[in-house]
Amino acid sequence: MSISIPATLTGEKLLSFEFATAGRIFFGGGVIKEAGPLARQLGSRALVVTGKDARRSAILDPILAASHIDVRRFALQGEPTVPEVVEAALQAKESLCDVVIGFGGGSAMDGAKAVAALMANSGDPMDYLEVIGRGQPLTHPSAPCITIPTTAGTGAEVTRNAVLAAPTHEVKVSLRSPWMLPRAAIVDPHLTHDLPQSLTATIGLDALTQLIEPYVCNRANPMTDGFCLDGLRRVARSLEKACSHPNDAAAREDMALASLLSGLALANAGLGGVHGFAGPIGGAFKAPHGAVCAALLPTVMEANIQALRLRFPNSVSLARFRYISRLLLGKEEVSADASVAWVRELTHKLDLPRLRDFGVRHEHFSALIEKAAQSSSMKANPVVLTMAELKGILDRAW
Repeated sequence: MSISIPATLTGEKLLSFEFATAGRIFFGGGVIKEAGPLARQLGSRALVVTGKDARRSAILDPILAASHIDVRRFALQGEPTVPEVVEAALQAKESLCDVVIGFGGGSAMDGAKAVAALMANSGDPMDYLEVIGRGQPLTHPSAPCITIPTTAGTGAEVTRNAVLAAPTHEVKVSLRSPWMLPRAAIVDPHLTHDLPQSLTATIGLDALTQLIEPYVCNRANPMTDGFCLDGLRRVARSLEKACSHPNDAAAREDMALASLLSGLALANAGLGGVHGFAGPIGGAFKAPHGAVCAALLPTVMEANIQALRLRFPNSVSLARFRYISRLLLGKEEVSADASVAWVRELTHKLDLPRLRDFGVRHEHFSALIEKAAQSSSMKANPVVLTMAELKGILDRAW
C-alpha cells in the first residue's frame, strides 16, 4: 500500500540546518572485518571499550591482530559514569593508545566517545559536561574513535555526544561536541542475532522513540525526516518479529538499520519529552534506558498531541503525529491518537515494565519533573509542556 506524504508536513518556515555524522559508515552482514584495516589507518594501539563482559569482544582479536593492532581493554560495569571514563582515558594515555574502539551497546560506544574526547582534552571533565558542568566546548578534536554496535536501538555509533551517569548528582548528562563524531561506524547486523528477547524489545523501543521524537520535534529537517520515515516502516514490520524469531536475518537487519537511522536523526534534529525524562530517571534509578523510553513513549506522545490540539491545532507537528499513525498502522484514514494506541499495545505485547517497576514513587515526581524541564532534550519537544502536563506523563506511565 502506498501512503502519500501530505503537503502540510513540509511546513512554511524557511529552512536552515546542519548535518554531520561519522566520517564513514559501513553497514551489512560481515562488515566487522573492516575493523582491522580501519584501525590500522588511524593508529597501531587500540583501547577497546566494552560492556561488563569483555569476552564478547573476542571476535575482534583475530581481525585486529591481522592488521597488527596491539589491544588494551576497558570493561564498563554498566552505563558509563564520569569517574569510569576519566579512569579509562588515563589508562589509554598511559598505555600510549592512539585509537579507541567502542564495541557493544550504547553504553560501550558512548564510553568510547567520551574516552576519546578526554584523551585529547585536558582539564576537569566538569568543564565540558552539560547541565551539571560548565558546558564549555572541547578545545581539541577527539582521539580517533571507531564504533561497533552489538545491539540495535541506541544509534550511538553516529552521534556526537556521550551520555554519562553522574552518581553524585543522580542524573545522566551529556558530553557533546561535533569533534566527538566517530571516524567510522561499523554496523554488522550479524552481531545482534544473539540478543535475548527482553533486550531486543527494550532497545527496539529506544530506536522507535528516536525515530518519532526527531520527526515531530521543533528542529526537524528534510534530511532527518527521510531517516525517520524509513526507520519507522522498518520498526513497524520487524520489531515484534525480531523478538519472537531472533534468528530472522531480515528482521535483525531492519532493526540494525532503524537504529542507525535513529542515531542519524537525533544527532541532527533533536529529541523531546521522553528523553527529557529518561536522563533524570536513569540517573536516579537502576533503570535501563530503553525500558524507561518504552514506559514513557505512549504517555509523552499522548501529552504532546493533546497540548498541540489545545494550543496549536494547525501545527506541522500535529500533522506529523497523524502521519506516524498512518505508517505504523498502514492505513490512510487514522487519527494522531492511533499512533499512541499502537505503541501502547506494542509495549503490552512485549511485556515491558512501567516506571513503578524501577522503584519510582510519587514522592520522586517533583524532583524528576524539575530536572526534566531543564534537560537539553526537552528543548526540542514540539510544544512546551506545563508542569501539570509533565506530572500527568509520570502519572500515566507509573
